[in-house]
Amino acid sequence: MARLDERVARSPVRDGLVERQHFADAASALWLEGELVHIEDLVLHDAHMDIRTPTHELTRAHAVLRARRRIFAQKPDWALSREGFLALTGRGGVTPASGQKSREGEGAGSSTFETDGRDDAEDDLLAEEFAEIDAVLARSSRILSGADVPARKEETSRRDRPEPQNGLIYDLDWNEEERLAEWQAVLAETRAQPVVLRAAILLEAWTDIEVLQHAAWLGPLLVAALLRQEGLAANHLASLHLGAKNIPRERRRARNRGDRLLALLDAIHDAAVAGLKEHDRLVLAKSHMERRLKQRRASSKLPDLVELALSRPLVSTGMIQERLKVTKQGALNLIGELGLREMTGRGRFRAWGIV
Repeated sequence: MARLDERVARSPVRDGLVERQHFADAASALWLEGELVHIEDLVLHDAHMDIRTPTHELTRAHAVLRARRRIFAQKPDWALSREGFLALTGRGGVTPASGQKSREGEGAGSSTFETDGRDDAEDDLLAEEFAEIDAVLARSSRILSGADVPARKEETSRRDRPEPQNGLIYDLDWNEEERLAEWQAVLAETRAQPVVLRAAILLEAWTDIEVLQHAAWLGPLLVAALLRQEGLAANHLASLHLGAKNIPRERRRARNRGDRLLALLDAIHDAAVAGLKEHDRLVLAKSHMERRLKQRRASSKLPDLVELALSRPLVSTGMIQERLKVTKQGALNLIGELGLREMTGRGRFRAWGIV
């Protein structure tokens, strides 16, 4: 893991590798839960270019992708801080609309706004409606930009308490707050342990405690954030789901705790090995594609296509058109010049990737 991090820190394909790991880890997170999400569907969904109606599994994989990006975009210690916990577990969210309502009410009642004879109660109701609309629009913009993770709605009268859960979807006796506190206690108790052993212990504890009912994938992301915080993976976010995917389920779910910890240590090792292989492949592909850039005009779009192809597991003509501002035929011509490989085998809705 340390060797991979050193290579990533000085690598010319760092950004591309990080993005590809985000996609691969998000798909692996759903694979570990028994759901198959195709990388190509996830890439197109992320680019808002779906070729079919997104499934529930695809939506969840995209939530994992957004969470990884959000963790990596923040400071290394953000994910395990109080603010990070609240945001990633859906307990933070946006500023409650009720707070905006009260400020609207104060402003309307105290200054130069004329009501033209309307009743004060009617003005307050209108202000509340506009405040709610503004809060929804602001939150939607943050979610669509990938800067936020959906949080549970909050009651207007009880801002600090989550909305009552549906008994058909949630186990009402499942106390997530208590379970999360139990996992945080393990986090505090293992401070003196070596960082990799500590990561394995925290992964095992997350599975054993079953902290969140519908976001089991968050645990490995928090542990990956810990590896980044401790400096072992300071320049990337470890793909622990991808590493665990290579470990047989019998080992990951072994009855003996020692066997489970060994399996998780192997998963961390496999995640690093997969990252090293992907890094070497991208470096080789970049050098191969750059040979085609010789004697090109300064205004050529090929260098931009090289960067785009390295940053995504695959690209479609629509993605190339939007990013490079070219026509569909121009995108196809660039693909042919760069020698990208067709990945889907379809006649329509095709996508290409590096060899």
